[in-house]
Amino acid sequence: MADRWEFSQVAQDRAVIWRREAFLMCGDWALAEDLVQTALLRLYTRWQRIDTDGVDAYARRVIARLAIDKSRRPYRRAELRHELPDTPAASAEHADALDVRTALQQVPPRQRAVLVLRYFSDLTSTEVAKVLRISEGTVRSQTARGLTALRQLLGEPAAATGPAEGSTQ
Repeated sequence: MADRWEFSQVAQDRAVIWRREAFLMCGDWALAEDLVQTALLRLYTRWQRIDTDGVDAYARRVIARLAIDKSRRPYRRAELRHELPDTPAASAEHADALDVRTALQQVPPRQRAVLVLRYFSDLTSTEVAKVLRISEGTVRSQTARGLTALRQLLGEPAAATGPAEGSTQ
């Protein structure tokens, strides 16, 4: 009975954060909720074997992998319409956030997962590598490629790398 209570507390405390991370990975609130529910189900069925210190890492791993898998499914591809649906006008305050979210959805799924875990969840490269079960080098390269893609999509100039080695100023 104590295990159920402990699981309920963890789920209640962390589900909102996991849902936000899932949304940033998939771009759809309903799908984000589904991803979190699936992660919670898997977490519950393995609760006896999971170290409570690693709950976040396990949930993030499940969410990231599910988001990547869902993005590969043909039924998740964009729906084309002849007319745009009515949408409310975005306020100037949220325009930048909307631009970043829109651009983030155009980045490949693995790069998106790395960027969300690295910058939104504030994990280190080592932690992201553990969550996604990839090497740290892959995390670094996916981060660099994802940031480059985001900059291009947002119309920002490439990041300055500083003076070249051996050059004099």
